[in-house]
Amino acid sequence: MSDYTDHDKKQDMHILHSMGYAQELERRMSSFSNFAVSFSIICILSGGINSLAQATAGAGGAAIGIGWPVGCFVSLVFAVAMAQISSAYPTAGGLYHWGSILGNRFTGWLTAWFNLLGLVTVLGAINVGTYYFFMGAFGTSYFGLVDTTMVRIIFLVIITGAQALVNHMGIGLTAKLTDFSGYLIFATSIVLAAVCLLAAPSYDIARLFTFANYSGEAGGNVWPSTSGAWVFLLGLLLPIYTITGYDASAHTSEETVKAAHSVPRGMVSSVLWSALFGYIMLCSFVLMLPNMDDAAKQGWNVFFWAMDSQVNPVVKDLLYLAIFVSQWLCGLATVTSVSRMIFAFSRDGGLPASKALSKVSPKYRTPVAAIWTGSILSVLFVWGSSLVSIGETPVYTIVVSCTVIFLFFSFAIPITLGLFAWGTSKWDKMGPWNLGEGMFKLFAILSILAMVLIFVLGIQPPNDWALYITVGFLVLTAIVWFGFESRRFKGPPIGEEVALRQAEIAAAEKAVGEA
Repeated sequence: MSDYTDHDKKQDMHILHSMGYAQELERRMSSFSNFAVSFSIICILSGGINSLAQATAGAGGAAIGIGWPVGCFVSLVFAVAMAQISSAYPTAGGLYHWGSILGNRFTGWLTAWFNLLGLVTVLGAINVGTYYFFMGAFGTSYFGLVDTTMVRIIFLVIITGAQALVNHMGIGLTAKLTDFSGYLIFATSIVLAAVCLLAAPSYDIARLFTFANYSGEAGGNVWPSTSGAWVFLLGLLLPIYTITGYDASAHTSEETVKAAHSVPRGMVSSVLWSALFGYIMLCSFVLMLPNMDDAAKQGWNVFFWAMDSQVNPVVKDLLYLAIFVSQWLCGLATVTSVSRMIFAFSRDGGLPASKALSKVSPKYRTPVAAIWTGSILSVLFVWGSSLVSIGETPVYTIVVSCTVIFLFFSFAIPITLGLFAWGTSKWDKMGPWNLGEGMFKLFAILSILAMVLIFVLGIQPPNDWALYITVGFLVLTAIVWFGFESRRFKGPPIGEEVALRQAEIAAAEKAVGEA
């Protein structure tokens, strides 16, 4: 990165020091790498394909043609509001710091727990999606594998372990792979779109704007029987579930050059490019379908059914391989994100065994314990939740629905605090990426309204138990905070504490060879 001068490096370190932290992690991520880590976690080839039935078995073509842009806009309002805050406070575990600085110790701690729970469980969900894609593409037909809990967990241990190992070995290698992932997602989505259009029996563009109601048996029971308007709203969960994870740009702030400029750009551009390429890819797929009624009946198997019936087997398998690699790289980037959140929260004593979890390897300049802890917890989550069902719905499925609620809650808390903190002593200095007061407050209000929509949609059948799990988690959170953490947890350094930490900062940087 020849354009990263000594002045730029000093400026990045100055901003970090002003918030009371040492430059322990290594700044090896370019602006593109910061974009790529979020773009890789969003991964339209993961959520956009694995959750496709939420649209095709819901409102049909209109769920993509109209629903995808609407749902992407819902995600975009969060990204824009968060970008404003990230430019002012570019630190690892960004949301936790924003919640603390713009609010207080409690709001920071609450944001951290929501974000951390969401990240650990979404890592598990992403890798489970990769498992089911692998089984549909190769596992059964080529390897004769049968889907059992044991096979699923062994698969998850292998791919999550590999993701953790790459992260362990340094941000340089991770950034190279996530850069590659960015290019791979762009290329594969375009090739997939082209293949779908070439295989399409006709170009019935009107299909993309035709509303249907495939809830119940007509859509393979993906959604319970409901009204046409409601099933369209439920279909918005496809883009909302897919276009998330862009907080990774903030989590890797301390490893990104010119972070105050690069992080907000990476966050917003990852959403915009994912929305555009996802729209092209999914519209092309809908046009390829021989018949919407038959496609809806396939339920969760719609992607493989359509590819098997319409696409040349060799071309299909090559696309499957590229998609599988992209999905693995999506999990790789998610390990990066969750580990930086664990590291950032732990260096302020927010987790059990914080001293170990906040330790940075002098050799690799990565938070090794945080990387492996987050990865192991994600596998344990999948294993434990796969063994229990509520009625006919596995607990795993319900918790994944909660995951998205928790993640967006962690986005909404600092945004809401920023709405009221703008211009006060808590937030009187903006970063270089600045919307202005009026635009920021508009996007903040839109984010709050979007959060209400996501919560309402996220607790609908078949995930209605998500409401009770969310409420239960809130009750447990209150018990933990008022019973233990309110007296123990000090939060990030603020005000005079920053100056008092100068000696600690110098010692921490010396330990990793930075000073």
